[in-house]
Amino acid sequence: MANNNNYWYLDVINIILLVLIFFFSGAVISSQIILSDEMVYVPDITRKTVDQARSELRKRDLGLTISGFSFSEELDKGRIIAQDPAPGSRLKVNRQISVIVSSGSEAVTVPLYAGKSLEQATANMRQIGLARGPLSQIHSSRYPAGRIIAQTPPAGTVVERNHPVGFLISQGAPENKYIMPDLLGRKADNVVLWLQKAGFKLEDIRHVYYPGLAKGIVVRQNPPSGYPIQKRNPINLEVSR
Repeated sequence: MANNNNYWYLDVINIILLVLIFFFSGAVISSQIILSDEMVYVPDITRKTVDQARSELRKRDLGLTISGFSFSEELDKGRIIAQDPAPGSRLKVNRQISVIVSSGSEAVTVPLYAGKSLEQATANMRQIGLARGPLSQIHSSRYPAGRIIAQTPPAGTVVERNHPVGFLISQGAPENKYIMPDLLGRKADNVVLWLQKAGFKLEDIRHVYYPGLAKGIVVRQNPPSGYPIQKRNPINLEVSR
């Protein structure tokens, strides 16, 4: 008889627990339904940055979706141009606000690039929305090799985005040109000393047997006499032994 009473109490407790579980589950579901049906007013998030807008919408349990980008002469890059739904609309919580974000001005003012390297100018143009145009090169004593001497369009010109900018690039100071002297028959020691002091590039000296000629005399040269050369051009000699 006692065991039957115990079973009866356990059944009652289990029934009570089931009722409580159903009650709380229903309460949670009901609260979620109520929250999902809650209506809020949509704030005005135009002219704000995307981060500012997200923070503002989060306070009202709303989200943000970027639906596109557009150029704007009024709003800086990254600020919101338009939104949907419009400000003041009533919307259920946990819904998304669709926005159009500014890509910045479509017009670009060309900076001054003279004196900068081509790498610096190219990196800057990529940032502000300009394209690199044709390149020309000349020797210049004023600008080191690789530096920009001039540009087109000139600095301060207002152009459309992706407009090309052309550059005139320095190749450095022009190299002097010389006429190769006649070194044949001269003493090699004197010739070598003179060439080295003058800054010419003496690349190779070969010693060869030359009948009837004293030791240490230049018998052949390259480049030949009268040939135009620059100091960076190699000079080769053959000397009697």
